[in-house]
Amino acid sequence: MMALLYPLATPLCLLSLLLPPLSPAAPISPSEPIGQAYSLALYMQKNTSALLQTYLQHQGSPFSDPGFSAPELQLSTLPSAAVSFKTWHAMEDAERLSRAQGAFLALTQHLQLVGDDQSYLNPGSPILLAQLGAARLRAQGLLGNMAAIMTALGLPIPPEEDTLGFVPFGASAFERKCRGYIVTREYGHWTDRAVRDLALLKAKYSA
Repeated sequence: MMALLYPLATPLCLLSLLLPPLSPAAPISPSEPIGQAYSLALYMQKNTSALLQTYLQHQGSPFSDPGFSAPELQLSTLPSAAVSFKTWHAMEDAERLSRAQGAFLALTQHLQLVGDDQSYLNPGSPILLAQLGAARLRAQGLLGNMAAIMTALGLPIPPEEDTLGFVPFGASAFERKCRGYIVTREYGHWTDRAVRDLALLKAKYSA
């Protein structure tokens, strides 16, 4: 069950960036899918702050209060992007890609849930709903590109899983707002980490 853990662009432009995974049979260099993924991650990074701010502005106080931040809020179903530099830098390619792939799989599912929540809580906010939908599509696109990279490197692609599990449909409006805040925040954090991951791989496998 999902639980809150308390320590007490236009469609056509978007579709041009969501590149499908390359065929496993194609003899490709890893540099090609890595470059595609890196370009998409950079594009995503330009929009993550706007998504979080738009989300907060539509939730009312305390979320919309100036300077609102609650880093202690986490979801048990969504991995945190936080990692020490030493640990991150020492990761093997397989672990680095597997963690990113798992995170963006979870994010696609969580962004769908947040979109559904906001359709109920803020049905008259088309800009917010559009931004959430675009973020989910971009996460799906990056997920596909991660799979293409793993295929090019001969790494196994983890099977898709239901990361959400059983969602409590009786969650209060405040709990749903907290959940959406965590998801939009972590979407930004994981995108930042993906840019760093892919920059490292890009330098390693440059053609």
